[in-house]
Amino acid sequence: MSRRAAPHRGTDVHYGGEPDSAAESDAELGPDVDPFDIRPSKTRLKQKSHDLQALGVQLTELSRERLDRIDMPDSLRDAFEDYRRTKSFEGKRRQLQYIGKLMHNADEAALREAVAVATLGSAQNTLALHQAEQWRLALVTDDEAMTRWLHEHPDTDTQQLRSLVRAARRDSAGLKPEDRQPKSYRELFQFLRPLLDR
Repeated sequence: MSRRAAPHRGTDVHYGGEPDSAAESDAELGPDVDPFDIRPSKTRLKQKSHDLQALGVQLTELSRERLDRIDMPDSLRDAFEDYRRTKSFEGKRRQLQYIGKLMHNADEAALREAVAVATLGSAQNTLALHQAEQWRLALVTDDEAMTRWLHEHPDTDTQQLRSLVRAARRDSAGLKPEDRQPKSYRELFQFLRPLLDR
C-alpha cells in the first residue's frame, strides 16, 4: 500500500488549495507554522499586479518633470519613456504590463505619494480657477463685490482692479456669462488668479 505524501505547508489539507484568508490560514496551520513562510495566493498576486498596473497608468499621466523627481530604478524610468514613444494601443497595453512587473522592484509608497501629490495639486488648481471665475463674475455684476475683494485681498492694486472691472463691464454689457470672452474679461481673470494663491 503506497503512502500519501504529506500536504505542503500553507495549503488546504483536503484539496491542496490556498487558504481563503489570512485568518483561516492562521487557524488551520497551528502554532508551529511561521506565517511568514506562507506564500501569497495566486489571487493576491494577481490583484497586486492589477494594482501596480493601475498605478502605472496614473504615473504615465504625470508630466515628465514630475516623473524625473521620483526616485525609481532606471529600468522603470526607461519603461515610462518607451511608453510615451509607443503609438499603438496594443503596444501601450503590453508596455503597461511590463511597467507593472518592473514596479514590483520599486518603492511603491513613493510612487503612490507622487501620484497623490500631483492629484492634490491638480484639485487645488481647479478650485483656484473656479474661485477666480466666481470672483470675476461677481466683480462684473455686483458693486459690493469690490468691497469684499479688497477686504479679503488688501494688497491688491486697487486702481488697476477698478480699471479692469470697468473695461470688463463695458465689453460684456448685454452678454450672458457664458458668452463673455472679450479681452478685458480675460485680463481681469488673469489679474485675479495669482492673487488667490497668496
